[in-house]
Order: sequence, then structure tokens, then C-alpha cells
Amino acid sequence: MARFVHLFDNPARFVAGTVGVPGERTFFLQARDKNRLISVALEKEQVRLLADRLNDLLNQVSVAEGLDSLYLGPADLEPLDSPIEEEFRVGTLALGWNGLSRQVIIEAHAQTELLMDVPDLEEDSEDGPDLLRVRVTAQSARAFAQRAMSVVSAGRPPCPLCDQPLDQRGHICPRANGYRRRG
Repeated sequence: MARFVHLFDNPARFVAGTVGVPGERTFFLQARDKNRLISVALEKEQVRLLADRLNDLLNQVSVAEGLDSLYLGPADLEPLDSPIEEEFRVGTLALGWNGLSRQVIIEAHAQTELLMDVPDLEEDSEDGPDLLRVRVTAQSARAFAQRAMSVVSAGRPPCPLCDQPLDQRGHICPRANGYRRRG
């Protein structure tokens, strides 16, 4: 089966966003340029980890290369672009820094049965899972991470005892020995 590689080099827009109400949201990464719109679904925890790792990477690059990635410009507060059609569900995320182009590379690989199926960063073999690859500036990556963290934190509040999300129907808290707490 042919592998689809969706490549965006400094897209007009690259964001994390959600569809649905807290507790039932679906998380997406979405990239858009002039004629294309690609949306891939992923888990909330993947969005959080991607944002954390992006910030870590940008902090390291800032120190090593004297790069100023703190200026973000105006925040992107708009909802996801329509139509939202899931290309694939993300299984593996990868990121890196290209010192020559001075860009952050973010790769979202489709779910596979074997981790070995995921190629190395920026490798375009014919085999492997479908891929969304986005190359952005450090400032765009920092803005992406900031928005992603706000999207993740906009969900249900965490339980003060176990940190699992509370919902309006209550919460069976493992730290309270199964006692059902009300939000």
C-alpha cells in the first residue's frame, strides 16, 4: 500500500484544536496552506506531551544557538478550519531541529502495529505509516505549543486527589478508595 506524506513547509496555519464538549472531545492537529487542509486525530495526552517537548526543544535551541523564540506574535484563538476530515489517527509523534533551515520539524505518524514501522525523522521511504510533516519557525512552534497547552487545559478540571478529570456525573477516585466524588 502506498504511503501518503503530507508535507507543510511554513504553513499558513498549524494548530492543535478540539471538536466536542469537555469529556467527549476529539483532539486534532491541523495544517493549512493555500490549497490544502489536513487534520489528524490524536489523544489529549499526545497533544500535551508534544507541547511540553516543543518547549523543551526550543529552550535548548535558544541556549545553544542564541535563538530568540520568545516573541510569539498575535495568538491564534480561532476554531479549527472546516471541514474537519480525519486523515488518520496519530500513533507516533517525532520532533527535531534543523540547524541549516533553522526550523522545527514535527512529524505525526499514523498508528501502526509495529513501532519498527516508523521511519527516522525526515526519512521518506516508500514503506511506513502515513505521515504529516510540518516545518515551522521557532516562533511558530512556540505559539503552537502555547495554544496546545491552553486547548488541553480547557477541558474538565482535575480531581484534587488523583489528578484524573472530573465530570458532572461524579468521579470514582482511586485515592479515595473508590468513593464517588461529586465535581
